[in-house]
Amino acid sequence: MASENPYPGNAHPANPLPAAGLPPTLLDLSTYLLSRVGKAARGRLAERLAERGLRLWDMAVLAALADFGPQAQRDLVRRLAIDPSDLAKVADQLAAAGYVERARDQADRRRVSVSVTDAGRALLAELDAQAREVQDEVLAPLDARERRLLQELLLRVHRGTGEWRGGL
Repeated sequence: MASENPYPGNAHPANPLPAAGLPPTLLDLSTYLLSRVGKAARGRLAERLAERGLRLWDMAVLAALADFGPQAQRDLVRRLAIDPSDLAKVADQLAAAGYVERARDQADRRRVSVSVTDAGRALLAELDAQAREVQDEVLAPLDARERRLLQELLLRVHRGTGEWRGGL
């Protein structure tokens, strides 16, 4: 006589009920889970930034300038894998708010250099704190060791995709 499964559906402690009714086939795909978790985390961070009238690109530009120093606008385009006209809009808005400075290169007037201001660094510090709060919310189920391991694994996968040179 076959033993009756006391768990609903195909659930079992080794195969728990699918999250939010998602098919187990999808939950078994790491790429699918990365996409879902990434979408949720990005959405939460985007909401926090939107409260300040900012977007992820604003934070990305500030971070690139703070981490790598002043850069030609076209170099930022390559570094962040952003459309040149989109970067121009972001740089314009950040400059109007006093977070970055833009200047024509004296040697090549076609070249525009962008640098972060003290106000931009202060804003980036606040945004980084908010991003880390979101990260803590998303990674709450993991302990500190698991978070470090996840970070190391994600960096390795990220580098392996060839996408590590830029892009949001």
